[in-house]
Amino acid sequence: MTSKMDRRKKYTRMVLKDSLMKLMKEKQISNITVKEICETADINRSTFYTHYSDHYDLLYKIEEEIIGDMYTTLSSYNFTKEEEALQMTEKILDYIALNSDLCQTLMSGHGDSSFQKRIMNITHQFTMKNWVTINNLDEKISEYVSIFVVSGSIHVIKTWLDNGMDKSPREMAEIINNFANKGLSSFR
Repeated sequence: MTSKMDRRKKYTRMVLKDSLMKLMKEKQISNITVKEICETADINRSTFYTHYSDHYDLLYKIEEEIIGDMYTTLSSYNFTKEEEALQMTEKILDYIALNSDLCQTLMSGHGDSSFQKRIMNITHQFTMKNWVTINNLDEKISEYVSIFVVSGSIHVIKTWLDNGMDKSPREMAEIINNFANKGLSSFR
C-alpha cells in the first residue's frame, strides 16, 4: 500500500512540476496562479495544497532539486587540477543539456532571479575559491574576478541554451575554462 501511495505522490509532484514549467514558458511566476497550475495538471487544488503551500513553494522545490544535483556533482571533484576543473564544468554542462528544457525555463526572464544568484553562490563556493588560491590573486581583487567569471559563465550557458546547444558540453566547457584561466588571449 505504501509503494502505491509513494508512486502516486511522485506522479502528482511530477505533473505539477511539468505544469508549472509549461506555464513559465509563457509568463512570469508572479502572473501564474495555483488554479492555472491545477487546471494544466488536471489535479484539484486541495491535492496541490497537500504537497505545496503555493506556486512559489513548488518553484522553490524544483530549484532546490537542481541545486542539490549540482552540489552533488561539484562535491565529487577536486578543483586544484585544471583537468578536473574542465571535467567538472563539462559534467555541469552535461547535466544542463540533459535537463535543458527545465534549465532554460528556470534561467529565463520568467524565472526567479534568486535561482541564478543561488547557482552563482554554489559555483563560487566550489570553483572560484580554489581557483583564486591557485592563481595567488589578491583577496580584494578575487571577489571581482570571481563575480565576473561566474556571472559571465551563467550568461554564456543561457545563450548556449537559447542557441539550441549548438556546441557540445565538452566544447562549451573548454571555452569557459580557457577564458577563466587565460582570458581573451586563449582564442587567438
